[in-house]
Amino acid sequence: MAAAAAAAVGGPQAPQPELPTPGLALDKAATAAHLKAALSRPDNRAGAEELQALLERVLSAERPLAAAADSEEAAAGGGGGPGAAEEEALEWCKCLLAGGGGYEEFCAAVRAYDPAALCGLVWTANFVAYRCRTCGISPCMSLCAECFHQGDHTGHDFNMFRSQAGGACDCGDSNVMRESGFCRRHQIKSSSNIPCVPKDLLMMSEFVLPRFIFCLIQYLREGYNEPAADVPSEKDLNKVLQLLEPQISFLEDLTKMGGAMRSVLTQVLTNQQNYKDLTSGLGENACAKKSHEKYLIALKSSGLTYPEDKLVYGIQEPSAGTSTLAVQGFAGATGTLGQLDSSDEEDQDGSQGLGKRKRVKLSSSTKDQSIMDVLKHKSFLEELLFWTIKYEFPQKMVTFLLNMLPDQEYKVAFTKTFVQHYAFIMKTLKKSHESDTMSNRIVHISVQLFSNEELARQVTEECQLLDIMVTVLLYMMESCLIKSELQDEENSLHVVVNCGEALLKNNTYWPLVSDFINILSHQSVAKRFLEDHGLLVTWMNFVSFFQGMNLNKRELNEHVEFESQTYYAAFAAELEACAQPMWGLLSHCKVRETQEYTRNVVRYCLEALQDWFDAINFVDEPAPNQVTFHLPLHRYYAMFLSKAVKCQELDLDSVLPDQEMLMKLMIHPLQIQASLAEIHSNMWVRNGLQIKGQAMTYVQSHFCNSMIDPDIYLLQVCASRLDPDYFISSVFERFKVVDLLTMASQHQNTVLDAEHERSMLEGALTFLVILLSLRLHLGMSDDEILRAEMVAQLCMNDRTHSSLLDLIPENPNPKSGIIPGSYSFESVLSAVADFKAPVFEPGGSMQQGMYTPKAEVWDQEFDPVMVILRTVYRRDVQSAMDRYTAFLKQSGKFPGNPWPPYKKRTPLHPSYKGLMRLLHCKTLHIVLFTLLYKILMDHQNLSEHVLCMVLYLIELGLENSADEESDEEASLCGPERCHDSWFPGSNLVSNMRHFINYVRVRVPETAPEVKRESPASTSSDSLGSLQSSRRPKVLQRENSGTAQVFSLVAERRKKFQEIINRSSSEANQVVRPKTSSKWSAPGSAPQLTTAILEIKESILSLLIKLHHKLSGKQNSYYPPWLDDIEILIQPEIPKYSHGDGITAVERILLKAALQSRMNKRIIEEICRKVTPPVPPKKITAAEKKTLDKEERRQKARERQQKLLAEFASRQKSFMETAMDVDSPENDIPMEITTAEPQVSEAVYDCVICGQSGPSSEDRPTGLVVLLQASSVLGQCRDNIEPKTLPITEEEQIYPWDTCAAVHDVRLSLLQRYFKDSSCLLAISIGWEGGVYVQTCGHTLHIDCHKSYMESLRNDQVLQGFSVDKGEFTCPLCRQFANSVLPCYPGSNVENNLWQRPSNKSIQDLIKEVEELQGQPGAFPVSIISETNLSKEMESVMKDIKNTTQKKYRDYSKTPGSPDNDFLFMYSVARTNLELELIHRGGNLCSGGASTAGKRSCLNQLFHVLALHMRLYSIDSEYSPWRKLTQLEEMNSQLGNEEQQLEVPILYHDVTSLLLVQILMMPQPLCKDHFTCIVKVLFTLLYTQALAALSVKCSEEDRVAWKHTGALKKNTCDAEKSYKVLLSFVISELSKGKLYHEEGTQECAMVSPISWSPESMEKYLQDFCLPFLRITSLLQHHLFGEDLPSCQEEEEFSVLSSCLGLLPTFYQTDHPFISASCLEWPVPALSIISQWCSEINAFTERHAEQGKALLIQESRWKLPHLLQLPENYNTIFQYYHRKTCSVCTKVPKDPAVCLVCGTFVCLKGLCCKQQSYCECVLHSQNCGAGTGIFLLINASVIIIIRGHRFCLWGSVYLDAHGEEDRDLRRGKPLYICKERYKVLEQQWISHTFDHINKRWGPHYNGL
Repeated sequence: MAAAAAAAVGGPQAPQPELPTPGLALDKAATAAHLKAALSRPDNRAGAEELQALLERVLSAERPLAAAADSEEAAAGGGGGPGAAEEEALEWCKCLLAGGGGYEEFCAAVRAYDPAALCGLVWTANFVAYRCRTCGISPCMSLCAECFHQGDHTGHDFNMFRSQAGGACDCGDSNVMRESGFCRRHQIKSSSNIPCVPKDLLMMSEFVLPRFIFCLIQYLREGYNEPAADVPSEKDLNKVLQLLEPQISFLEDLTKMGGAMRSVLTQVLTNQQNYKDLTSGLGENACAKKSHEKYLIALKSSGLTYPEDKLVYGIQEPSAGTSTLAVQGFAGATGTLGQLDSSDEEDQDGSQGLGKRKRVKLSSSTKDQSIMDVLKHKSFLEELLFWTIKYEFPQKMVTFLLNMLPDQEYKVAFTKTFVQHYAFIMKTLKKSHESDTMSNRIVHISVQLFSNEELARQVTEECQLLDIMVTVLLYMMESCLIKSELQDEENSLHVVVNCGEALLKNNTYWPLVSDFINILSHQSVAKRFLEDHGLLVTWMNFVSFFQGMNLNKRELNEHVEFESQTYYAAFAAELEACAQPMWGLLSHCKVRETQEYTRNVVRYCLEALQDWFDAINFVDEPAPNQVTFHLPLHRYYAMFLSKAVKCQELDLDSVLPDQEMLMKLMIHPLQIQASLAEIHSNMWVRNGLQIKGQAMTYVQSHFCNSMIDPDIYLLQVCASRLDPDYFISSVFERFKVVDLLTMASQHQNTVLDAEHERSMLEGALTFLVILLSLRLHLGMSDDEILRAEMVAQLCMNDRTHSSLLDLIPENPNPKSGIIPGSYSFESVLSAVADFKAPVFEPGGSMQQGMYTPKAEVWDQEFDPVMVILRTVYRRDVQSAMDRYTAFLKQSGKFPGNPWPPYKKRTPLHPSYKGLMRLLHCKTLHIVLFTLLYKILMDHQNLSEHVLCMVLYLIELGLENSADEESDEEASLCGPERCHDSWFPGSNLVSNMRHFINYVRVRVPETAPEVKRESPASTSSDSLGSLQSSRRPKVLQRENSGTAQVFSLVAERRKKFQEIINRSSSEANQVVRPKTSSKWSAPGSAPQLTTAILEIKESILSLLIKLHHKLSGKQNSYYPPWLDDIEILIQPEIPKYSHGDGITAVERILLKAALQSRMNKRIIEEICRKVTPPVPPKKITAAEKKTLDKEERRQKARERQQKLLAEFASRQKSFMETAMDVDSPENDIPMEITTAEPQVSEAVYDCVICGQSGPSSEDRPTGLVVLLQASSVLGQCRDNIEPKTLPITEEEQIYPWDTCAAVHDVRLSLLQRYFKDSSCLLAISIGWEGGVYVQTCGHTLHIDCHKSYMESLRNDQVLQGFSVDKGEFTCPLCRQFANSVLPCYPGSNVENNLWQRPSNKSIQDLIKEVEELQGQPGAFPVSIISETNLSKEMESVMKDIKNTTQKKYRDYSKTPGSPDNDFLFMYSVARTNLELELIHRGGNLCSGGASTAGKRSCLNQLFHVLALHMRLYSIDSEYSPWRKLTQLEEMNSQLGNEEQQLEVPILYHDVTSLLLVQILMMPQPLCKDHFTCIVKVLFTLLYTQALAALSVKCSEEDRVAWKHTGALKKNTCDAEKSYKVLLSFVISELSKGKLYHEEGTQECAMVSPISWSPESMEKYLQDFCLPFLRITSLLQHHLFGEDLPSCQEEEEFSVLSSCLGLLPTFYQTDHPFISASCLEWPVPALSIISQWCSEINAFTERHAEQGKALLIQESRWKLPHLLQLPENYNTIFQYYHRKTCSVCTKVPKDPAVCLVCGTFVCLKGLCCKQQSYCECVLHSQNCGAGTGIFLLINASVIIIIRGHRFCLWGSVYLDAHGEEDRDLRRGKPLYICKERYKVLEQQWISHTFDHINKRWGPHYNGL
């Protein structure tokens, strides 16, 4: 509490003259104690008065605050600034509250009486909280992390989330969550055992707090200035708030003292008497008066009818009287305000304003007058809330008000106050500049109040909550209305919201709508709403503001200049403000008892719709080229109808309007469907991309079931109740394809361009198929719907669990929180899909766990209709079909290209049976017949898709035929009877067999059909009926039999009803009337003439001919039942369920035959006398030309496909060989290493110019290489167990045992005691920041490369790399690279000439080596002559140096000494060999098979390094080679004490010596010389091993060994016996002080194991192995010899024989002894003795260090990243609140390094050093430029490589195998070990650059 108290006081105190001295502080305490005593007496009036006086004085309002806020000078003059007096006042208050005791003790005492059954912890935005759906009753339930972890939620459906707006913990509140989920602290109903609060403890508080709060309110009053119109006042408000910070914090601390204090505060805040006493007793005090006046001014604008608002709507006041009266009313604040009835006031306006009707209606329907008037405050709480709103919800105030909520009494009072201020909140919100922040704070409060059903119900009953909310929403929207331009632009009376206004664009309405949705989720509240007719009327009014908003007008001439993005706002508004409340209401209309509610909604909805039609002057034709996607009234109506039929068993007809209304209702939804087709046909392209965006949003998963689904359902209802012919003709006319539906081969379409006809026709047919097949609202159960939705999504693509959840349109009312039936979600998912666990491809692309449809789902449930309905992108339909095709091929069900399968539908709900009449109406049959005929005759603009849909419709008709076949025989005389109409009846089954002989068509005069005579009986052209402007078919017969033009347009108004009811069977024929002039410009109508076509086909015969056409064979159709009569009995045959068009035709014919015997007979007849398909009418030359062109095009296209496919497969095979990083088997050895022996020179291909040839001096070739600094080697440790990431304070990682640290220590030790130049030869660097060189194996001419770089430089495309730093991608395989390594002329294989083993003795070879080292110029290329090659070698060496930072290159004490470069160069070779060894797993057991080897550039690298090393000469008097191979005289060493010693040879790192020796030789090297060097060095290594062993063992062991070895000294092979050698080493070293200083502290170091000969042999072998491995690798690269593979235990012997250390004849049975490899160039004992003497000389002075240097730890384990815990939560909970060690703040984006565990601030400016942010800096220090960081708040891993970075992905996946980036879903995450392995693999193999594709520059800002 001390900290809190200090904070409350407000920081360090300024020296203030009037502050009392410490003596007076005691005085305060004494005064307080005295007052407390006085007040405790029974008669406490005197005490009370005294206290009042004191408080008056201490808390007096006459302080410089107001002045401080107004002007700065006053503050300066006001004695110690404004802060001083306040702090004094606070001190007084604390003393008084404590009543003389210490404030801390007082706090503790009050806390003891806290009956906290509730947690109630309040948090602000960005806090991490939890939500458990299993335990929550309200969907808004949330828990703080502490309560969550203390409770038991195992197996529950919970998630972690970052609070957006802030919230409070509900633990302990059984209204919001189940008690089983309470945490341990709040489970116990603790109130029972808490003792009663002693009266005197809080007595002082009851006196002091009212004054204190009043003082605060006065501050708030004084600080407030009505903002001037032009100046935003946020600055002033914030200033006042800063001054009040300590006071508000003090109150906040009081609320945290627990229940006892809260109840006192509640008393104070809600007590009306207190308020009255304090606020009215202001009489004489001038200052108080002033603040009171300010308060009244502020109050003025709080009602809804404040005059300023009038002007917003453009309504001028007719008389100024009203407004002045209003103002006077406000000003007389003491008198009660005149009740201004706003509706009276409105009536005076007359009717000038726009949207007038609405306002009047609104005001009169508001029952509760109070919302219109100015607020009146009766308690502190009310005024505090008022100021909280005025000051735009300061966070501290909000927290204070919310902290009090656990107090039940307060909660009710506060909620009522909040509701009372609701209108005022809306007004403040609208004006606010920071509406986002303010919205969040409002919701932070309201969600706590309205989530509680009991409370919401109470407020609804007592405070008219619903009325207030609806009215406030209505008022809010009224400020942004504009005139609707839909339909009748001039005279429309309809107003809609303007989506461009800030109110909609910024979602400012969001908090109010969200509250409304929240309270509607409570049944009791929703029922009140549905019962209240007045409210429903008002609400429908509100919804109608959105009806027809964001109108789109099709641009016909040029592209729009500015694409408005208002459609986002429109869709969001309809979803949030209209649809979500609708879903909320619907969720309470689930049972029969709620029928009445539905009737109410439907009734007022229809009234509102009727009003709307009147307002926009709608008659029957929608205006052309306009569409709005927003019809919320239609959708309300549709959804309540659906609910009524599905759940409430209402009779559909009882809630349907008359036919005329239905006709009007269907127009706009149908217009949307047609517009969708137009948009997809690119007819709206001039409106820009946003129109496509709207079409997509309309069907997108979050919107579809509030938009397209209700629209389709409404159309289905209309179709089931209207005349089918009328409906079908309406559809084709809306889609503008009526003119296309003619038998003639040519036609003119007056309303549609030819290029759009095909897609519009497809659109119309697809729409009909959807309309007739969709059963979402027509009888499917919820589970069936869920299953259908899921199958559709899975068929398009495999999906992750979360994307499925997201894509499946659930009930979109978010406050219903729990996904409806999330259990059923899981069970349906497991029924329809298989889980594919995430796998890794070698390319490194990481996949997530996916669900893929089961085979039987493809087989039986794939539903193309559902897929088409749900696809946002057209390509998804194609994707679903491709996947379906693949399934059929794979399962062998169908080999070719299948058509979408026909799927059986759920049975229709009886109420909608009428829908099927569409399939059985003549108009549709004429369309189907015409289209079949046109397809058969190859007319233009028809596609397979059209045929597919036509067949689908026929099949639907057959499936749903009414059984009217009883008149079969009677209708035989049919043809004679109705000889010249189209079809006899309306049943598809019988109409299918009806032959049509002649058709009269209207064609352009140019058409081929014109020159024909007309036979007697004809049917008029297909859709004559349709082509009359989409009216019901009205056909009249006249005796003359000639057709009369029947004008529907004129008749319509008179005989609307008659027309509908007239039967269409009296038809004879129709001639198309002139199209209404609206469509075609006068005079442009083409010359049409009538022609008669001979057809003589029926639908059946057309189908059979189609079968022939599709199969390309004559007579291909043979009725299957002639062979197998069974087929007619069990028709469900699997062979017909999948297939192409042929299968579909066969299936349809079979179904037709099944349905009637007549059809069966006719099919048989047709097949008997089958005619060849009707040839198309004479093909004119012109047509032939186009056909040929088509054919040619087709062929060209096929050729192109073939080429592309071939190219793709080539590329694929190349990628496989070149890019494989992890799979050696399919790798081809690159040309470098495998040149054929007979070739004399190596040949290289240049991947840029494509020429091949040798690399020459003048035109060198180079390898594409990537140079990168690496510290991977430095991360090796000597223990097997990898370190784990620290997750508690105790576990910290110290890097002292890493390889890099050990080498550093060793080097600095050597440099302390020995000569610098010799130190730099004795050890390698490059463990940290070493340069690693890797290549993709491709070569190029260096001059080609330069021009390539030039072109890259000029290419301004944004590349992921920087060309200026020399970066590029390999032109062939696109692998990242940054340098070119020149290839040395000559062949790699010429060494073969040298490889015949010569029989020279080792002594001769040693001499040769020495001589060769001595001649620096012995290079085939003289270094003096500057050739291109040597220049390139120079430049690549520069590149290598610049790859790493200076600190990793300069180890010498004299900066810039040549020794530095020397050391650096041979260390580069060392680094590359060591890394290759690590890539091979740390040993060479696996032999030659390693990708690293195949693409190694070590050979070339050696040439470059050797060339440069030979520029330096080694100290001539100190040549390590001499020391190894010659005995010297002993005097030189000891003579001069002063000069620094050389490093003793036994302290040298043998591997480094090897590299120095080899690089100092002229290249290429002779194999014999190599072997010689190795043999010599092995003797040194072995001696080192013996010395180290001798130091490691105990004194007794040493004595024993010394003795045993000495005995064998004179045997023949003494030099090859380790016992002899060991004993000699021990005796030699004993001469010095090496073994002496074994004080007590040393004993601990000695290993207690007793050494057996076996363990000693093992030690020696292990000591030597690392050297042998590196040497073998080197030999492999230099001489191209294969590495043998072997078992681990025989690795030593295999490698030593491979290196030529073992004599070949050495094949004996007894166990292998490492010493047998020794071959001493000079007598062993003498040279050993010489080496040991160097050490003895050193240990004379420094025995300790001498010993440390001898024991070289050479057994490093492979490097690893840190081990991560199983569950991500453990990392998150520890790190996300951890403070940064540098800046001691909690970072906004914490990250942790996975290599060393360092905690860093990502992007944190706090830890920036010299413009480098912390992560970048750490990546340079820890990984030499490579950093791997886990971002704590996002769970993803980010890689920094040099100046670039990339997001790698996450190694933590949820239960469904998915990442959760940014922890958005907050589900528990578990480590994915495979992914982590892949990450580690990429780190070790340095392949981040190649595998991860998305790199970007980080500009040092991470």
